Amino acid sequence: MWKKVLWSDETKIELFRLNAKRYVWRKPNTAHHPEHTIPTVKHGGGSIMLWGCFSSAGTGKLVRVDGKMDGAKYRAILDENLLESAKDLRLGRRFTFQQDNDPKHTARATMEWFRSKHSHVLEWPSQSPDLNPNENLWRDLKIAVHRRSPSNLTELELFCKEEWAKISLSRCAKLVETYPKRLAAVIAAKGGSTKY
Repeated sequence: MWKKVLWSDETKIELFRLNAKRYVWRKPNTAHHPEHTIPTVKHGGGSIMLWGCFSSAGTGKLVRVDGKMDGAKYRAILDENLLESAKDLRLGRRFTFQQDNDPKHTARATMEWFRSKHSHVLEWPSQSPDLNPNENLWRDLKIAVHRRSPSNLTELELFCKEEWAKISLSRCAKLVETYPKRLAAVIAAKGGSTKY
């Protein structure tokens, strides 16, 4: 069943900041020396919002969201990318689409859009901290993009699309293959956080 799911999500990616801990070896009482600090840029130097999808067969479309995402913009993204991604990933016509319960995703007009396309949408719990495997791909993407040190938002978008396309089929397949274990871990944690 999980191999017929097209997983989706949105994320924000900042130009200069990757939210990751960094460890350095240093002598005692030298923590604040310039060589042991990492300069920062206020607000990460700008950011872009992305919508992406994937299945066990690989990554689907990755789209930059211009401006604030609302229901109409979300439906336009779906219109231009959802069925094409499902076709590219050879999911057939009877695939299941996964989205979270963001109000623009569950709006009456959006649900009507799904009905008009005869698309099946996976029922999703209101609080799902570790359920969406797309979060793992966002992390992979952000690490890969920041290794390339983009210098502006145009480069950031280009690098995101290039790195998204490089995510291996085996990585996607493994996330879907291990999904039942993820579900079991969330149930065992009674909805709390897990290693996923």
